Amino acid sequence: MKRNKIIYWIATIWLALGMISTGMVQLLKAKAGAGGADSVAHLGYPDYFLTILGVWKVLGVIAVLAPKFPVVKEWAYAGFFFAMSGAIISHIASGNAVTEIFPALLLLVLTIISWYFRPAERRVTSDNQL
Repeated sequence: MKRNKIIYWIATIWLALGMISTGMVQLLKAKAGAGGADSVAHLGYPDYFLTILGVWKVLGVIAVLAPKFPVVKEWAYAGFFFAMSGAIISHIASGNAVTEIFPALLLLVLTIISWYFRPAERRVTSDNQL
């Protein structure tokens, strides 16, 4: 259905932009910004966690956007889901305001929408395991 494909691509492009931008902030260890060094330190995570998250986000975006490899895409979506739900829980546990939680919540919603509306050729079936 054309409507589903449009929804998929809009959500996926915004998801990719969000993950790349926050991943680069984390890889560059920028102090400010969503997921930046100040935010991650406030949540109680070590500095090296930025590198891990940044690398995973960049690789996840490549996996989600690249054609084929549906199993790798599933892992990327799962990683995005766990990272963003973990960020939301971390912000809530730290008593942060909704404005601090919103970026991770938005990326979580975009992850779910992109995954749900992905085209058949981007889904895992018995014919296209790898």
